[in-house]
Amino acid sequence: MTTTDTPTTESDPVALDLDELQAFLGQFVGDLGAALHAPLIVLGDRLGLYKALAQAPASAEELATRTGCDNRYLQEWLAANAASGYVTVDAGTGQFSLSPVQVATLADESSPAFIPGAFLIALAVARDLDGLEQAFKTGDGIGWHQHDHALFHGTERFFRPGYVANLASSWLPALVGVVDRLTAGASVADLGCGHGASTILMAQQFPSSTFVGFDYHEESIAVARQRAAEAGLGDRVAFEVASAASYPGSGYDLVTVFDALHDMGDPVGAARHVLASLAADGTWMIVEPFANDELADNLNPVGRVFYSASTSLCTPASRAQDVGLALGAQAGESRLREVVTSAGFTRFRRATETPFNLVLEAHP
Repeated sequence: MTTTDTPTTESDPVALDLDELQAFLGQFVGDLGAALHAPLIVLGDRLGLYKALAQAPASAEELATRTGCDNRYLQEWLAANAASGYVTVDAGTGQFSLSPVQVATLADESSPAFIPGAFLIALAVARDLDGLEQAFKTGDGIGWHQHDHALFHGTERFFRPGYVANLASSWLPALVGVVDRLTAGASVADLGCGHGASTILMAQQFPSSTFVGFDYHEESIAVARQRAAEAGLGDRVAFEVASAASYPGSGYDLVTVFDALHDMGDPVGAARHVLASLAADGTWMIVEPFANDELADNLNPVGRVFYSASTSLCTPASRAQDVGLALGAQAGESRLREVVTSAGFTRFRRATETPFNLVLEAHP
């Protein structure tokens, strides 16, 4: 039999850079561990395990007594968290505890660094994988309302800490004259408000102003109304089901949109409607995920998070709407400037930034 009779299934060995291979496999192990640990963080949040552990150091048995959970499961959960650096273990006593940083990030919902909501978002993406696979094949979109409900709650819990940390202290003060107007009494529209976290925080900070939050997702608006009632803000805050391109009202002193412009199918059309709804001397504040204008400058851990979210959530959301421009979560300032100025705004600038957000200001 000659070599031409039967094709070989073996290929010649490929010379690999072993150091490069070792480094890549190390990255893989870290990524796989993070992916497998993410649901355990959500469980710890749901079951109150981090909050219980924040009270005092505990063994698995003691934590089981505090929480009513099964001791054996908690042994494995604590070990996984300790291996991941999310829980601290005392090698001498075998007790587990949370450091001050771990308390702030995992157990204290009032902390601006609270992170479990992010893992709810990741969980929602995993649950929607079949729909995303189909979207990749067809080019169709996936509307925000079509996602798993964990996404809506995760988004509120993930973004709210950032708003708590920055909105009143640095973002609004970075806008020209806006804080003075809000203090004196202004009319504000908050677009794509979701569960209303941003709207309610502004209303609490500026009791002389009135606020209305708009979102096309009816279930989110229902939650926002409940949040406003719980905060005792029913007289100054309203929430209505409406899109960014058709919300009612005019003469607004301030229009805001938080981490949502890039999700819109027709951001230029939305910008035109914002322009028409603003007072002549009004301000549009646009908060977007931080991004540089060039891809190469976004290839970093923050860009990794935002590009991944953009692939799974933001681009499909835009594709599900008319026009479907699909700016993506890493559009960058130049692309956003183009959208805003093409709609008729004459002034546009970067007011401030954080490692995670661009805060942009536009005027008629």
